[in-house]
Amino acid sequence: MHYMKVTAVVHKAEEGGFWAEVPSLPGCRTQGETMDELKANLREAVELYLETDPSGLTADKNSQLLELAV
Repeated sequence: MHYMKVTAVVHKAEEGGFWAEVPSLPGCRTQGETMDELKANLREAVELYLETDPSGLTADKNSQLLELAV
């Protein structure tokens, strides 16, 4: 099994708990009431972010689709 390391920036939420964002994955962010909940939610958010439905992707004559396991 291959693993990919990502770095998240964790912020304290004004209303309590935490929220985090992954700068290398634009728009990938989540929240949690505790740090443990945040970590679990962050793992799920990154996994969902990295999943792509290839049926929505198209390639023209000058390009191709390439699938990589990371």
